[in-house]
Amino acid sequence: MHVVIVGCGRVGSSLAHNLIDDGHTVSVIDRKEVAFERLGTNFAGETFKGIGFDRDLLARAGIERAEAVAAVTNGDNSNILVARVARENFGIERVVARIYDPKRAAIYQRLGIATVAPALWTTERVLRRLLPEATAVEWVDPSAKISLVERSLGKTWAGRRALELESEGVRVVAVSRLGSAMLPTPALVAQEGDIVYLAVAADAIDTLDSLTNGPSAGQGH
Repeated sequence: MHVVIVGCGRVGSSLAHNLIDDGHTVSVIDRKEVAFERLGTNFAGETFKGIGFDRDLLARAGIERAEAVAAVTNGDNSNILVARVARENFGIERVVARIYDPKRAAIYQRLGIATVAPALWTTERVLRRLLPEATAVEWVDPSAKISLVERSLGKTWAGRRALELESEGVRVVAVSRLGSAMLPTPALVAQEGDIVYLAVAADAIDTLDSLTNGPSAGQGH
């Protein structure tokens, strides 16, 4: 597919190379000509100098045949403008905008624009390593009703089936062991130190500590 990337910083240039390596075509837009130096001399895509939300420039970059647009400049306002023009003027459904302000990211997520908030993402991961006992939330849906949560299993779960973690409002999505992830099966037995990814309803978040620290007294082997 064809992808238009607005912003040729570290993220935009890396994204462009990854997409081309996967067999896609790419057009990159940036206000500064010097930014394209990050792409290297052998870049197989196209580059366009100018303002990323300029509709004429987007048309020259092939947005009318594009299936996706990524707005990854350093400015929240620019990224939102690009995203809105792509969605509203060109009908692009796959639009992602990088938004530094977590509150604004949540607002635009609810409006149907997929957002990535680097500050929030980084904060969560730093907290996870500073406070390993805290709930690590990987993702929250726009309505805030469902979260994807990462937890580490204690030794009391060793030898028990991983799906015993499931309860009202909690579903096991995946289990990671020694850096390798796997989908849960009825036969999968947990080990101490396994990382589990759980889809959790908002009203069940508070039960996770007791659930992942050890099986309840009523559960048998």
